[in-house]
Amino acid sequence: MVKKYKIILFLFAFLINATAVSYSQKPSQKVIKKILAAISNQEKSWNNGSIKDYMNYYYNSDSLQFITKLGITYGWQTTLDNYLKTFPDKQTMGILYFSDIKLTRIDSKTVVVSAKWQLQRENDSPGGWFTQIWKKTKGKWLIIIDHTS
Repeated sequence: MVKKYKIILFLFAFLINATAVSYSQKPSQKVIKKILAAISNQEKSWNNGSIKDYMNYYYNSDSLQFITKLGITYGWQTTLDNYLKTFPDKQTMGILYFSDIKLTRIDSKTVVVSAKWQLQRENDSPGGWFTQIWKKTKGKWLIIIDHTS
């Protein structure tokens, strides 16, 4: 009988904790403006053909994670190299548009960004969705994990 109550207490505690963790708050207006400005700058950098400037908003570390349907890679340099390999010139880069952007605050230094991405190119128009974790590091908001599909 005691074991049954322990299980019930465990489940009750788990549900309370899960509810608290899943509760998300909207970031402050200041944080929203900073991250949206960074995303806008990324879009402009891409559309100007500068992948290196686009990468200014990724955490320059070996711990950066980039996840696609092909799997997960680690590191800022690896991410840059993959972008340069996949998009060797402005024509293959096309024009990038972000839309349906949603920001969710995890804590005072962590925000999850989800959005739709779309490329306009001469012969096609690929697109998809991404989820990124942005972390405030040394006063700057940077992407530490990017999951793009």
